[in-house]
Amino acid sequence: MRTGYKVALYATALAVIFGGTWAAGAATGPAPEPPAHTGETHGGHDSTESAQSKLPPGLSVSDNGYTLRITKSEPLTFTIEGQDGAPITKFAVEHEKRLHLIAVRRDGSHFQHVHPQMATDGTWSTPLALPNAGAYRIFADFRPENGPKTVLGADVHTPGDYRPQNHIDSRTFTVDGYEVSLHGELNVNKASTVTISISKDGRPVTDLQDYLGAKGHLVALRSDDLAYLHVHPEESAQVKFAVEVPTAGKYRLFLDFQHADVVRTAEFTLTTHEEGGHGH
Repeated sequence: MRTGYKVALYATALAVIFGGTWAAGAATGPAPEPPAHTGETHGGHDSTESAQSKLPPGLSVSDNGYTLRITKSEPLTFTIEGQDGAPITKFAVEHEKRLHLIAVRRDGSHFQHVHPQMATDGTWSTPLALPNAGAYRIFADFRPENGPKTVLGADVHTPGDYRPQNHIDSRTFTVDGYEVSLHGELNVNKASTVTISISKDGRPVTDLQDYLGAKGHLVALRSDDLAYLHVHPEESAQVKFAVEVPTAGKYRLFLDFQHADVVRTAEFTLTTHEEGGHGH
């Protein structure tokens, strides 16, 4: 956990690096998964595991010898299984939690970042509001004790009349009177810099609070397949992102920040500059 941040202007810097394995995800796509809301696993821990490890984070239900098995959707209940099929019960604490769970509908809407509780037998559970019809991607972001950082993904479904949203490019977002703006552009296979400013009632916010040991939490999802990245801040005078994306297209970015003892989320949609994104 990072402590002792010095805040000047808006907050701290965040470095966002989209790994080269994202290119493999664009070529191969996610591993097939069933439409059933139970989140059944596929392929077990066999020779497919090496291929899965080349996928971007969150595109596979199994990776690094671990499998996400969802057993119930209301409340969301799941286990992280090891190679022997038994639930893992020992997890390293990262940013004050043993597991971070992200839920987002497949169209990039209804983002949630929650922290389930684990029973002694390794069963995790959390209430999760999924009221709008559609398929939701569930990401489990964790590090087992003495194991590698791992992000697994599986789908759950809310029945009904699914009406997907089309997210156009947007660099400003207002939540609870806070206006959050993103400046810059994304360039494919080239490092670019984007910065974030936060204001309220026309005045810059200069006193962001630590949330889970950091000044901000960012989740970036590639719109075509929801490839996943979760990053945390480092010290600087501004909220600044060093972003490198390997494939052209649209990206959804979600920023959690805390001010006045309340956590809020700002969301943005960016298209790479080569495909018509407009930087500021």
